[in-house]
Amino acid sequence: MIACEDIPTHVHFMSLKELVNIDVDLRYTTSNNFLMRVLYQGLDCAYLRVEAALALAQAARWLSAHRPANRIRVLDALRPQRVQEQLYSELANTPQSMYLAHPQRGSMHSFGMALDVTLLGDDGQELDMGSAFDEMTLVSHPDHEAEHLATGVLTPEHLINRGWLRAAMRQAGFHPIHSEWWHFDFGDRDAVRRDLPRVM
Repeated sequence: MIACEDIPTHVHFMSLKELVNIDVDLRYTTSNNFLMRVLYQGLDCAYLRVEAALALAQAARWLSAHRPANRIRVLDALRPQRVQEQLYSELANTPQSMYLAHPQRGSMHSFGMALDVTLLGDDGQELDMGSAFDEMTLVSHPDHEAEHLATGVLTPEHLINRGWLRAAMRQAGFHPIHSEWWHFDFGDRDAVRRDLPRVM
C-alpha cells in the first residue's frame, strides 16, 4: 500500500500536469460532482501510474492527429482507497452502488490504473455526450446506446462524440466498461488488483 500523500515523489506515478494536450478538471476536488461537496480534501489526485499516464499521452496524440479540434479532459484519475470507501458507504443499499467497485475488491482508480474522461470542443466546452459525468442512469451505459439511439434518447451526435472518445482511448490500450461512457481502465484488471499496490 502507498499513502496518497507520498504519490508526488513516487517513482511509479506521473503527474497529469506533465502531459501535453490534456485538460485536467478533477471533479472531486470541487463541489461540482454528484455529491456536491469536495471529496479530495487536501489530496493531490492528478496522478496515474506511469504506464497509464503514458498511454493517456498516446491517446491525446492520436486525437490531435485525427480530431484536432478536440482535447481530452480528465475528470477523475487516482482515487485513494479512503475516498472509495467513503463513496461506497454513501451509496450502499441504493441502486447507484452498482456503479462503484466494492472497496474490498478495489477500484482500478485506487491503483492509478483508471480514469474518467470526456472531450472538449474547439471552444473549450465539453462535448455533449447525452448524459453528464457520474449520471448514474441507463443513458450513460455504452451497452444501451443502440436502444437509446432508436428511441431518440441519444442522438447520432452523442454517439459520434462518445465514439471519438472511445477510439482515442482504445487505441492507446484503455478498456471501456459497459455502464459508464467516461470510465476507462488500463491493463488487465485481475493482474492490477493482484500485483500492484493500492493507494490509501
